[in-house]
Amino acid sequence: MSNKPLLDIHDKPNPTQWLTLSLQHLFAMFGSTILVPYLVGLSPAIALISSGLGTLAFLLITKGKVPAYLGSSFAYIAPIIAAKAAGGPGEAMAGTFLAGLIYGMISLIISRAGYRWVMNILPPVVVGPVIIVIGLSLSGTAVGMAMNNPVTNKYSLLHFSAALITLAATIIFTIYGKKFLRFIPILAGIVVGYIYSVLIGIVDFKPVLAAHWFQVPDFIFPFISYKVKFSFDIVLLMAPVAIVTLSEHIGHQLVLSKVVGHDFIKDPGLHRSILGDGTATLISSLIGGPPKTTYGENIGVLAITKIYSVYVIAGAAVFAIVFGFIGKITALIHTIPTPVMGGVSILLFGIIASSGLRMLVDSKVDFGNNRNLVIASVILVIGIGGAFIKITNAFQIQGMALAAIFGVVLNLILPGRQPADENMFEIADKVEQKKTA
Repeated sequence: MSNKPLLDIHDKPNPTQWLTLSLQHLFAMFGSTILVPYLVGLSPAIALISSGLGTLAFLLITKGKVPAYLGSSFAYIAPIIAAKAAGGPGEAMAGTFLAGLIYGMISLIISRAGYRWVMNILPPVVVGPVIIVIGLSLSGTAVGMAMNNPVTNKYSLLHFSAALITLAATIIFTIYGKKFLRFIPILAGIVVGYIYSVLIGIVDFKPVLAAHWFQVPDFIFPFISYKVKFSFDIVLLMAPVAIVTLSEHIGHQLVLSKVVGHDFIKDPGLHRSILGDGTATLISSLIGGPPKTTYGENIGVLAITKIYSVYVIAGAAVFAIVFGFIGKITALIHTIPTPVMGGVSILLFGIIASSGLRMLVDSKVDFGNNRNLVIASVILVIGIGGAFIKITNAFQIQGMALAAIFGVVLNLILPGRQPADENMFEIADKVEQKKTA
């Protein structure tokens, strides 16, 4: 399939194209970006603003060479919830800041030592099961949101019906959606579920009517909104996830290289894209938003439209910032019933888990090899089972963090470890060969 662009990376669209194409990217990321803060109790408006600011920072750091949009990361949902439960929003923001710092340090190391060492530490047999744990550990949250009346927190068939309608619509859009619609199944499913919720009377429009058109969100600033403190617990919550999401970032850059026809691993370099991702997360932490990651939804839009212009991505970022200050939109997001988000989450969290399975299949991990079987089994049971190591009340390693640590250690100490799969990196090399042929 030809990837000859209609607009290449540095081509400027005309004003009409710029407006419509940027809005298209905004809608592609909108559903997922607002769902994460909705689930962890942060502001969707700040999530939009931080995604826009983070994307602009990413474009600057990558020298305007990588047309990627950054939205809210699902991988950090459980750690943020745990951090908030332990010490409130300030603890969660400290953890998010730490995740950004880890990305910065990894970027520095990669700029000096290359990137293959990352995959030696985090091969698919480790990352795949950890991704499965990320998805399945959230399954109880999704089902609870779908089945219960959020006011009484008890089972409600009426509310569950809204979740099921939302889930069904999202599945239909995912499987049967045509053209651009297939890249916004989450947003489209939420819209259908919302309309159904209005019809059955579980939506309250009073906050929308009372909201102002222009409204400054409740930003969460360090030293002003909360006292800054870092604890070893936060390190243990966030560091393993930050390391694992590096593999996701590398995968996105390889796919994006293939779609666009430019080798982003070499130019501007993986260290720059990782630094851009980390900087976006740092910016988000300073204003009260969730960690950031490059979005597969927007890569999909690039693939189908063949419009790779960074100006279009920057336009989407500006729109996201503007939308975050429109009070009516923020209030409308808050009126989305919890079961609607629960219905979408059932599919999304399942897809996260399934993407871990897909990584294992695509990487041809041999489970006839007892070494691979042991590593995956230990990660899955420790992560999903909620195992923890408790040394003191203030110091414990639990859940996904413990599972990731066990996976990395087992991979390093068990005999028979293979070097990083060269196939993971051949994509970028083939892109370069194709470009120079």
